[in-house]
Amino acid sequence: MTTLLDLKSSVLRQVQRSQSLRSRREPSPTASSPLTHCPDPLPRRISEESVEFFERVNAILQKQENMLRTAQAECERGACTVPPPQEHVDQAFIPDRVRRTELDLLYEEAVYTVVNRVGVPSPEHVRSDEDLFAYLLKVFDMGEEEHDIILQNVQESKRASFSLRVSVMKAKSLMAKDANGYSDPYCMLGILLGQSPRETEEKKERKFSFRKRKDKLEKRSSTKEVLPARCIQVTEVKPETLNPVWDEHFVFEIDDVHNDLLHLDIWDHDDDVSVAEACKKLNEVSGLRGMGRYFKQIAKSVRSNGSASSGSEDNADDFLGCINIPLSEFPIVGYDTWFKLEPRSSTSKVQGECHLILKLFTSQRDTALSKTDSNVSIHKKLLSQIVEYEHGHVKREPYNWNGQVGPPAWTVLTHHAVQTDLSPLQQAVIRWQCYSSHHRTQRVCYSLLLRLLRTVDAEWDPTAVRGDLERQLSDSFRLYTEHCLCLMKNMRQVFPCTSAAAITRYELMLRGIGYMQNMLAFTTVCPLRNDLQLDITTAVKKGTVEWYESLIARYKPEDGTLEEQLKKLVQVVDSVCADVQRAQHIYNKLFYSAVKVDFFSTSYRQLEKQVADDVNVAMERVCGTLEQESSRLTQTMGETIFELFMSLNILKGFREFLPLKDAKMLALTGFHNWFKSSIHKWLQIVHDRSCDRIRKAVETDKLEPVQQAQHSSSAVEVVMCFSQVREIWLQLAWPDSAGAFIFVTRLTDNFCSEAVCYSEMITRKIERNQLGRDHKSFTVQLCIALNNTEHVRVFLGHLPRDLDWQGVERAMEESCGVEGKEQVYKALNGQLFNMDLDLQREAKHLITLLTDKMLPELRRYIQHISLSPDSINNDDAVSPLMKYLQDTMVILTENLVKENLMTVLQSMWELLLRMILDAVAENRGVQVEFYNRFQYTVETLLQFLHVKGEGLSLEDMKSEDYKVLDEELRLNKCPSFELIEQYYLEKISQQKTLKHTRFGRISVKCYYDAPEQRLTVEILHAADIIALDANGLSDPFVIVELCPHHLFPMAKSQRTQVKLKTLHPVFDELFHFHVSPEQYRHRYACLTFTVMDYDWLSTNDFAGEAVAPLSDFCWPGRPNASAAGKSVQPVILHLSRSKPSEKPIMRMLDARIGDKEAQEFVRRLKEIEKSMEEE
Repeated sequence: MTTLLDLKSSVLRQVQRSQSLRSRREPSPTASSPLTHCPDPLPRRISEESVEFFERVNAILQKQENMLRTAQAECERGACTVPPPQEHVDQAFIPDRVRRTELDLLYEEAVYTVVNRVGVPSPEHVRSDEDLFAYLLKVFDMGEEEHDIILQNVQESKRASFSLRVSVMKAKSLMAKDANGYSDPYCMLGILLGQSPRETEEKKERKFSFRKRKDKLEKRSSTKEVLPARCIQVTEVKPETLNPVWDEHFVFEIDDVHNDLLHLDIWDHDDDVSVAEACKKLNEVSGLRGMGRYFKQIAKSVRSNGSASSGSEDNADDFLGCINIPLSEFPIVGYDTWFKLEPRSSTSKVQGECHLILKLFTSQRDTALSKTDSNVSIHKKLLSQIVEYEHGHVKREPYNWNGQVGPPAWTVLTHHAVQTDLSPLQQAVIRWQCYSSHHRTQRVCYSLLLRLLRTVDAEWDPTAVRGDLERQLSDSFRLYTEHCLCLMKNMRQVFPCTSAAAITRYELMLRGIGYMQNMLAFTTVCPLRNDLQLDITTAVKKGTVEWYESLIARYKPEDGTLEEQLKKLVQVVDSVCADVQRAQHIYNKLFYSAVKVDFFSTSYRQLEKQVADDVNVAMERVCGTLEQESSRLTQTMGETIFELFMSLNILKGFREFLPLKDAKMLALTGFHNWFKSSIHKWLQIVHDRSCDRIRKAVETDKLEPVQQAQHSSSAVEVVMCFSQVREIWLQLAWPDSAGAFIFVTRLTDNFCSEAVCYSEMITRKIERNQLGRDHKSFTVQLCIALNNTEHVRVFLGHLPRDLDWQGVERAMEESCGVEGKEQVYKALNGQLFNMDLDLQREAKHLITLLTDKMLPELRRYIQHISLSPDSINNDDAVSPLMKYLQDTMVILTENLVKENLMTVLQSMWELLLRMILDAVAENRGVQVEFYNRFQYTVETLLQFLHVKGEGLSLEDMKSEDYKVLDEELRLNKCPSFELIEQYYLEKISQQKTLKHTRFGRISVKCYYDAPEQRLTVEILHAADIIALDANGLSDPFVIVELCPHHLFPMAKSQRTQVKLKTLHPVFDELFHFHVSPEQYRHRYACLTFTVMDYDWLSTNDFAGEAVAPLSDFCWPGRPNASAAGKSVQPVILHLSRSKPSEKPIMRMLDARIGDKEAQEFVRRLKEIEKSMEEE
C-alpha cells in the first residue's frame, strides 16, 4: 500500500510541475515524441504499420463478441448436417459375444415359439410361419439344412401345455334382485370342454348354466387358490351392491386351446329366511321395485306354508347374467376389457358388464433352454439377438434409432413373452437391460432408453423383483451409470456444441440419468448408489482437468521464445474462454434442468485456477525480463501481452454467472497486478502508434468535408483513433480505481498532447496551402480546419465521463482522503484546461489567417466610408463593406459549425471595431457628419452580425472595444464645452474611487450661504505630499478654483500661502466664491484643488490634484448649505497625478485647432503634464 501511495504521489507531483501543453509546442530537436513539428512526410512503412496495429488491436477488443458470434454460428451449422461423434467408451462396458452353440439353442426356442402360437393375431403381427422362419434365419444367420433339422425336432417334441389365467376384477350396473334394491353378487366360472360342431349348434338355442346341473354344488368356494382344470371356481359374495369389486385370480389348465371355452355366471346370493326375518329387513327395502319384490317374496313364503327352508326353486339364487368366451378367439396378448353380460334364454332379463383380464400361457415347454435357463433369461437373449440384427440394418442415422423392430420380430417376441408368462414388469426390465446393454456397443436414441426407464418405473412392484432379476437390474443400472459418467468425462469430444444432434443426445442422456436416480426401482436395487450428483460432479471435474491437460499438450506453451510462449498461452486462454462460454450458454442448462448439477461453476472454478497458475508463472518471467535495463517492450510483445490480458479479462468476466458464495475467492481475482508494469509500457506503444496514425491522417487529408459532416477525413481518423484508445482502456477494465489514476493521468496527457499536435499540424498545412489560393477556396479550407479542431475538442470534452474521473476521485478519497481527491481533480482538469487553451490558441491562429486575408479588403472598404463625401447617404457609403461581408458570411455559414461560426464572427467584429476606431483616431477634428457616418456603420454591423438573435449576442458584441468606440464617436460629435464638461465629470467620478493614494491627501471644509450665494472654502491642511525637492521635501501651496471656466467666467483662481520644506503643511486659510443656483445645479460644476511645489528659480511642480462637486455643498438640504454649515466635518480628498494626454477627450480637444476654448483648456493641462515630465 505504501508503494502505491508513493507512486501516486510522485505522479501528482509530476503533473503539478508539468508545463502547459502550450509551452511544450516547440520541443527540442532531441525529443523522442513521434509527433514532431517538422513538415517531413511520415515514412510509408511506419504509417502502414500503425494502421495494421490498430486493426489488430480492434480485433482483440472484439474478441468476446466474435467468440459469441462464432459459437452461435457453430451451433447453427451443426443443426442440419453435422452428425454426433462416436461415443467411445471403456471396453469393460462392452458385453461378451454369444457363442454359436448358444445361438442354436436360442434358435430352437424361437422356432418352438412360432410352432406353438395361439391367439388371434393383430394386424401388426405376421401370420405366416414361412415369413417368420425366413426372418429368424437372417437374425440367427442360420442355414436351411440346420433350420430343417431344428424344425423337425420341434415338431416331434411334446407340444406346449397351456393354462389360462383369469382375473375377475369387477362388475357394474347389475340387476337389483333383492327387496332393498341391491343384489349380493358372486361369480361362478370354469372351462367347458371342446365340443363338436353339432353340439355347438344346439348350444346356440340353449345357453349353458352351472345351476341347471343336477349335481348342484353344495358349497360355493371363495378361496383364491389355483384349482384343478375344468373345476368350477367361485368368487366371494359381495353383499348389497350393484357394482361389485372382486379382484380375484384363477388359473385353469387347458386341454384343447383351440376348442375349449371359458364360461362365467354371475348370481345373486339368497339365503333361506322366514317371513319374520323378512319383516325385520323391511327397513332395508328401497324403491317401489324393491317393495314389490318384497311383497312377492312374502306371497311365496305364504304359499309354501311358511316352509322357508324347503328346497323349492323359488328360494334358489337369482341369475344376473353370464359370459362365454371361446379360447380360440383370444388375442395373442389376451384380454383386459369389459364384457357385456348375456341372458340364459330369450326370456331372461340381464344387464351390466364385467371386467376380466384373461391370458393364455404355456405351463410346460419341451426345449433345451427352458430346462436350464429361466424364461426371463431366455427372453432377454432372444431380444438381444433380434435388437442387434434390427439395429444393424438401420441405414439412416443409426445413432438415432428409436428401438422399433419389424413385424416379424414383434410377432416372435410377443408370442414368446405371452407363452412364457412374463409380466409387464418383467418385460419392461428385460427390454431395459437389453437395450441399455446394446447401447454400450452401438448407440441408440437416448429417448428410447428414457422411455424404457419410465416403463419400468410405471410397472414397478418391489415384491415382484427378487433374486437374479433384481441382481441383473442392479447391474444394468450400474453399468449404464458408469457408461454415462464416462461419456460425461469426455463430453467435449463426444457431445460438442458444433453438433446439434450431439447436444440433443446429451440432453436426453442427462434427463435419463436424472430420471433414473429418482426411480423407486433404482433406489431399491441400488441402495448404496444414493449420491449420483456427487459422481456426476466428480466426472465433470476429472473431465475438465483432462481436457485442459490435452489443451496444454496441443499448444505446448512452455516451448519457444518468451513471446512465442505468451502467444500460445493466449490460444490456451481463448480456448478455455470458448469452453466456459459453452458451459454457461449450453451445457449448464442441460445439467441443471436434468440432474440439478451446476456444471458451469464446477468446470469454471477448475479451469480458472489452472489458467491462473500457468499465466502467473509466465508473467513472472515477463516482468523479470522487462526489469532488465537492456530490455524493452517490443510492439509485437506488447500486443501479445495486451491480448493475454484481454483474454483473462473475458475469462474473469464469467464469474458473474457464479453463485455469490463461489465468486468471492478466485485465483484470477488480482491478476491485473501481474500486468501493471507491462501495461504502462503498452500504453506508450499505443501513444506512439496513435501519433503515427494522426500524422498520416493529416498528410492524406484533402481538407474536404466528408459526407454530410463539416469536418474532413483527418478529424474522423483522429476521433476514431481516440475512440479506439478509449475503448482499449474501457476493455482493460482496471479493477483498482486508485491504481487506475496513474493510467488515467497518462492517457489524459496522451490525448491532450495528441490533440494539440494535430491542431498545430492542421494549422501548418493551412499555412502552406494558402499561397496561390483564391479567397473563397482558402476560406473553405480554413473553415474545415477549424471544424476539425472543434470536432476533436468536443470529443475530448467527454474524457471525464469516458475515463470515469469521478470513480478515480472516489477511490483516491478512500485511500488518501480529501486531499487525494482534490489532487486528482486539479491534475486531470488542469491537463484538460491547458489542452483547451492550446486548441483555442490554434483556432485563433487560424482565424487570424482568415482575417489577415480579409484585412486589405476591409481596409479598403473602411477607407471608402471614411473618404465618402457628405453628399452621399450613409447606405451608399456602407454598402460595399456590407456586400463583402455578406458574401463572406455565406461561405462561413455553409462551412462552419455553429461554435466556430460564432468565434469567427466575434473575431471579425473585434477587427472591424479596431479598424473603425483607428480610422476615427486618424481623423479627429473633422466635421460631425464624419462621425455620424461611422456611428451608422457600427450600428449596421451590429445588426448584421446579430442576425436577429441567430448570430452573436448583443451582450457579447457590446464589449469594451465597442464601448470605447461608441464613446469615441459620441464625444467627437460633441462641442468643445461638452467635452470639457465630460472631462470634469470623469474627474469627479474618478475622485470618488480614490482611496489612500501615494500622492497624499488634503483636508478642506466647504459650506454655502444660499441667501448670499456665497461658497466658503476652508483649506485646513495636507498630508503625505510627495517630495519634489532635492532635500526630500516640498514647498507646497494649493490653488483652488471653480471649474469649468466657461461656467464660471467671472471666478478667479485663488491660492494659499507657500509652506516651506514640509510634506504635511497646515494652511488654515479661508476663500470665498460667488456661486449662483444656475451654476451649482450642473453635475460637472466643481471645485479643483491643485497642490503645487513652489520653485523660485523655475516653474512650479505639480504635486497632485483633487476635485469636489458643488452638488455636495450647495444643493438645498445639504448640511453644508445651511446656517450650521460652518460646524460640518472637514472632507478628506485624496490627490491624484494622472497625465491629461492619456484621456481621449484631451486628444479630441487638441485636434480642434480652430477652437480657442478647446486650445486654452488643452494648454493649461499640457503645462501640468510638462511639469510632471520635468520631474
